[in-house]
Amino acid sequence: MVGLSGGVDSSAAAALLVEQGHEVVGGYMKNWINEEGLPGDCPWERDLEDAHAVAKALGIEFRVVELIDQYRERIVDYLLEGYRDGVTPNPDVMCNREMKFGVFLDYALEQGFEAVGTGHYARRRMRKDGAADLLRGADPNKDQSYFLAMMTQYQVKNALFPAGEMLKPEVREVARRFNLSTAEKKDSQGICFIGNIKMSDFLRHHVPDSPGEIVDLDGKVMGRHDGLHLYTLGQRKGHGVASPRAGMAYVVVGKNAEANQLIVGWDEPSTSGLYAEKCTVGSLSWINEAVTGGRAEVQPRYRAKSEAVEVTEIEGGKLELTFTRAQRALTPGQICAFYEGGKLLGGGVFEKIG
Repeated sequence: MVGLSGGVDSSAAAALLVEQGHEVVGGYMKNWINEEGLPGDCPWERDLEDAHAVAKALGIEFRVVELIDQYRERIVDYLLEGYRDGVTPNPDVMCNREMKFGVFLDYALEQGFEAVGTGHYARRRMRKDGAADLLRGADPNKDQSYFLAMMTQYQVKNALFPAGEMLKPEVREVARRFNLSTAEKKDSQGICFIGNIKMSDFLRHHVPDSPGEIVDLDGKVMGRHDGLHLYTLGQRKGHGVASPRAGMAYVVVGKNAEANQLIVGWDEPSTSGLYAEKCTVGSLSWINEAVTGGRAEVQPRYRAKSEAVEVTEIEGGKLELTFTRAQRALTPGQICAFYEGGKLLGGGVFEKIG
């Protein structure tokens, strides 16, 4: 079963699997319908039509898999709970683990399918011992392995990523070769399957504003904020504090939840709270071998460069990471992916910074 999202990557993935001789069925995951009063564009109806058109063009069966309740429980509630707790969650990573390769994979296997295929830019390699490794995508500009960092061995073994073996222009060429209507469709943006909705608008719809002071590192009041959940560490724009100096900018460097204060400072390496060399990572998930100590390679955010760290296992099965060079705006709630060269080892959640 191929997860057809209505985009070109999943469309090409389905076409490639058909071409490789697999018996393929397309499945559209219906996860979200825009709520009344929520601003923004949730183009699920258009995406559903595009996915259906792709299946028809490929001559494969097409199903709509209703997962709205599970999505709200596993992704939306996780997202809102994180922001209420003052951290910045990563719904895209959790959507892959809990939805695409969680309930959707469970559905596919129960229906007798052997695997779930998606349009992710990542590569799976089977070992001689029967285990599966997950590698970065062949296109370094589109690699999405970071978003798969919380997957398990079981999930990876039951996943296929045919688009991950190709460069993006080659993927579009596959869609053109099969005369698929999505061949020139622009890549989607937004919160996982929720659509083109600003995170701030989505949060305001669900979490009441809680205004408070914006202060600098000396405690001087610089302005007012609408709620700590609307801001994230390292944020340069949108906080409303103008810079009095050309070429300099204030950024969010901390939150004082007890006083309901947002803390800002200059965007420079010497600013307290903005850069950190140490952090604690928990909620760990490994695809194969676990990292428990010594040297390792991590990616602290999507599109960030890999960074060398020294790893120490601490109480509670968590890991303390010491970076070779200080990192900007490491954020509690976000995902830290562990690599060995081009191989994804697993991931965890940033819990404590500094």
